[in-house]
Amino acid sequence: QVRLVESGGGLVQAGGSLRLSCAASGRSFIGFPMAWFHRAPGKDLEFVAAINWNGAGTAYADSVKGRFTISRDNAKNAVYLQMDSLQPEDTAVYYCAADLAYYSGTNVPIDPNEYDYWGQGTQVTVSS
Repeated sequence: QVRLVESGGGLVQAGGSLRLSCAASGRSFIGFPMAWFHRAPGKDLEFVAAINWNGAGTAYADSVKGRFTISRDNAKNAVYLQMDSLQPEDTAVYYCAADLAYYSGTNVPIDPNEYDYWGQGTQVTVSS
C-alpha cells in the first residue's frame, strides 16, 4: 500500500519557522516530481511548491517565494518543506503529493490534478 505521511506541523508565532517532512512508503518515487499544497480555512486547495525528480527543478507559489524551500532525499524517499518568516496567512493544512508521470528536464507540475498520491495533511497554524 502506497502511503505519504506528513509531519512537522504545529503552532508557531509570526516570523517563526517550521520544517515539514513527507515520508513515502509502499513504492519509490525516485524519478517523479513531488509537491506541497495547502488548504486554508474556507479556501480551495492551493499549490505551494514542487520539485522535480532530482531536485534540480523547483517551482513556488508567488506568496512563498523567498520564504519557503522545497527539497528531497531520494535515498530516504522523502520530501521536505522548510518554511521561514511564517505569516498568519500561511495557516492551513499542508499536503504532500507525488506524481507518477515523467517530466523532461527541470519541469514540474503545479496543477493538483496532475498528482496521483496524497498524504493526509499536517496542520500549520501561525499566530500573529
